[in-house]
Amino acid sequence: MKVLGLESSCDETAAAVVEDGTRVLADVISSQAQIHAKYGGVVPELASRHHVVNLIPVLEAALEQAGLGLDGIDGVAVTRGPGLVGALLVAVQAAKAMAWARRLPLVGVHHLEGHLTAVFLEPAAGQPVSAPSFPHVALLVSGGHTSLFLVEGQGRYRELGATRDDAAGEAFDKVAKLLGLGYPGGAVIDRLAKTGDPRAIVLPRPLKRRAELDFSFSGLKTWMRTWLDGHGLPEGQALADLCASFQHAVVTSLVSKTREAVRQTGVGEVQISGGVAANSWLRAEMQRAGDADGFRVFVPPPRRCTDNAAMIAAAGYHRLVAGERAGIDLNAEANLPLGSA
Repeated sequence: MKVLGLESSCDETAAAVVEDGTRVLADVISSQAQIHAKYGGVVPELASRHHVVNLIPVLEAALEQAGLGLDGIDGVAVTRGPGLVGALLVAVQAAKAMAWARRLPLVGVHHLEGHLTAVFLEPAAGQPVSAPSFPHVALLVSGGHTSLFLVEGQGRYRELGATRDDAAGEAFDKVAKLLGLGYPGGAVIDRLAKTGDPRAIVLPRPLKRRAELDFSFSGLKTWMRTWLDGHGLPEGQALADLCASFQHAVVTSLVSKTREAVRQTGVGEVQISGGVAANSWLRAEMQRAGDADGFRVFVPPPRRCTDNAAMIAAAGYHRLVAGERAGIDLNAEANLPLGSA
């Protein structure tokens, strides 16, 4: 089954074609990062308008890349939430129009379910999939979400913990803005941190109780602002040390709570998903934790960590195979709970 996936939940316009839930035939993404960079974050109205402009060219490019026309598509999957509602509506309306005009089965997909499915995609054309079995623990960490789930099967998730305030990716971007590093800032902090000393500056560790599986990152952001007020904006090696120390604090929280989730659930496998899963320090530290504790770690390639439509098509495939269908009344929902798509 070849599923066309569409994604427009934030500032990436994406279309992809995935066969049988794993084989990526096409994966096209148009990023708006440069458009929003001068504002220090995503401007919802601008994002929506650019999705309107970008969607058809991105869709056409995906079909061309797959070597297919719409007559070669067996189903349509689209992100229906959560996200910026104006942005979501662009892809949702396009998906409904195509499904209705071509009499194709349609399904709405939860954005987080897409991230949790990305690890099951082929890493590259023809390469075997290396993915966790069920059940496993998933750390989903991005600009808008930071949560721990027990993944019991395709479409079956139990939340174990979540952030009480800022998501980890949001904290990275806000701290990068404080440091004058631009937007999006997570990748810049990661790059600078490679030459820094992660123990040069001791930052607080939020919610340190061992059994606690919730996260909190707003305090780290506030601590950084206070430190900068007292010390000024660092440069050179001092900036690298500060970035490394901040990143170390965030990653330590993510890894320690994932280790505790593994201990509490008794599973032997962990996946990391979401945009922050591309962070090199997080990947390395989680692998070290897995080696020490005896659990296996699975992480999608960096391209599959950030928002993309291949993960939406893959998640949609499983829902379509299970017999799920959405009607013409499918709508976008900004605050859609996982399990409601």
